[in-house]
Amino acid sequence: MDGKTATAGAGEDEPRIPPEQTRDWSDLTPVLLVNAFRRLSLRDRWAGAMLTCKSWLEASKDSSLFSSLDLEPYFDAAGSGSGDLIGWWTAGFERRIDSMIRSVADWGAGSVREVRVRHCSDGSISLLAERSPKLEVLSIQSSQSVTDASISRIALSCSMLRELDISNCYEISYKSLETIGDNCPNLTILRRNFMNWLDPSQHTGIVPDEYLRNCPQDGDMEATAIARAMPKLKHLELRFSKLTAAGLISVSEGCQELEVLDLFGCVNLTSRGIEQSSANLKNLIKLIKPNFYIPRSVYHTERYGHWRLYDERFQTNVFQI
Repeated sequence: MDGKTATAGAGEDEPRIPPEQTRDWSDLTPVLLVNAFRRLSLRDRWAGAMLTCKSWLEASKDSSLFSSLDLEPYFDAAGSGSGDLIGWWTAGFERRIDSMIRSVADWGAGSVREVRVRHCSDGSISLLAERSPKLEVLSIQSSQSVTDASISRIALSCSMLRELDISNCYEISYKSLETIGDNCPNLTILRRNFMNWLDPSQHTGIVPDEYLRNCPQDGDMEATAIARAMPKLKHLELRFSKLTAAGLISVSEGCQELEVLDLFGCVNLTSRGIEQSSANLKNLIKLIKPNFYIPRSVYHTERYGHWRLYDERFQTNVFQI
């Protein structure tokens, strides 16, 4: 038998491999698709998988994929220029964020536990409250259209809430803090920070002037509400709040489980007042005092002289989005 004949005989005994065919990925079962989509980033699911075909779109809406909506990484990465920041304070951008929240609330089918967004409105937050009773984390900083109305709905419908960030939400008052505290006994983290009103150059021309004028002035009322209704707080941020020593004393007496207290920019407080109040907080691990650069336009020795001034201007991270 020659070499040619031997080769031919061997080929006849082996299974023939069909030519490569194009796979139809749309035929994958929903279970396999969901399992694959679970490994994708939020951006890839929304901007990729959902737009591929009808079967992928339906699989992308599986409720198990919507326990969390976290847009913070995208805000942090995208806000490299003032043009981006200005666009975020528009009605059109707000509608886009609202649309995402509504979709998650619908598709999550009651399984949503975490939402971290910015620039949303009452409508989407009210719907989230209605459809997400298991919500544990809500971060909606810089939402100019969110008011006490939707926060009250969150308080009454989401009793499992343990973390809340309403920083730079100027249409939310101390009443919401009371309602949240009275109805969400598991709350341990509260972020109620404000924009740097001592140096408005950081947000002038970006944030609407009429919105900045609505910045709450009732720092002590908010502090009193926190102290009365949120005794289990472990982490509290009040950056650039206008609370005074009286408000801080209320917090130290009512929130004695605090481990982290951030008072950066709270210029109505004195060193002595902070030391006296923090002495009551036996579990306190981290205390951030109001040290910052003070522009000469607002500098008064009798009011600010007790704080050390930095040589370089303090750059807040609030708008480095």
